[in-house]
Amino acid sequence: MPNHMPEPTIAEALNAAHHQLMADDESVICFGEDFAQNGGVFGVSNGLLEAFGPARVFDTPISETAFIGMAVGAAITGLKPIVELMFCDFAGVCFDQILNQAAKARFLSNGNLKMPLVIRTTMGAGDGSGAMHSQSLHGLLASIPGLVVVAPSSPADAAGLLKSAVMSDDPVIFMENKTLYGHTGPVEASLPPVPIGEARTLKSGNDITIVAASAMTQAALAAAETLEHKGVSASVIDPRTIKPVDWNTIQSSVQQTGRLLVIDEGAAFGGFADTVIAGMTDRVFSALKAAPKKLTPPDTPVPYAVGAEGTWMPGASDIVNVATQLMEA
Repeated sequence: MPNHMPEPTIAEALNAAHHQLMADDESVICFGEDFAQNGGVFGVSNGLLEAFGPARVFDTPISETAFIGMAVGAAITGLKPIVELMFCDFAGVCFDQILNQAAKARFLSNGNLKMPLVIRTTMGAGDGSGAMHSQSLHGLLASIPGLVVVAPSSPADAAGLLKSAVMSDDPVIFMENKTLYGHTGPVEASLPPVPIGEARTLKSGNDITIVAASAMTQAALAAAETLEHKGVSASVIDPRTIKPVDWNTIQSSVQQTGRLLVIDEGAAFGGFADTVIAGMTDRVFSALKAAPKKLTPPDTPVPYAVGAEGTWMPGASDIVNVATQLMEA
């Protein structure tokens, strides 16, 4: 058996991880809207119904309140549900199940109840889906005590983090950016787990640290290449896990560069970018050569028109401009 798969897409890597997880552990069950017979809206669950049968892979009614609640109950009884919430925008429909049931069960039971629940959901703008199918709510969800939130940006990280999420006794919100499903990359055939809470340095640099999650990693890497031509050496860090944050990796880089720029597709107010900046300011204030900066979309819903959406979303040129300002500060 080859050590590496032919470079799969993120969707294909996630599909392979589902197959491995279900083959290895009969307590893993998977369900959601259009999940079984149609293979999921984005093809992530292709072939699962045929391989593992309708008792473990099944479709649900269009009632997020019902099937997220069912997943919480299944996890409490000892099963390991992977439930697909089609878009994170729909978390509002089932927020009580996430906020007050899944997140609090272990605390309210004095640790006697485990919650091995994975809620897979999509995030991200860029495909013209409008304000109610394009949000990035990872920062909001990460603010809830008891939840783990991950946001992979590569096939290997997607498969590996899914494995770690299923092995966790805490509820994990697994954020998949719609625009990255076709992104390809090398993956070991064994799909090794990726530890929750460990960031990945995509590029090392000495002048400025850029932290970017999910699809923003692509824009950050493109910006770093442009900055390199301008004589600025940028370090690019993908946190991979939104909560818990890998403070050590980010801190080590910022202590070296003295400058921090956080790029995020989430909220402009009180979002993940603010959390990272606050955490780093507290930890490495004396090492900073300039005040940290963030780059997020404006504090508005995602526009529907493609042109407006493109302007709304931070891009590589925007990152270069803000990074240049930081270098001149």
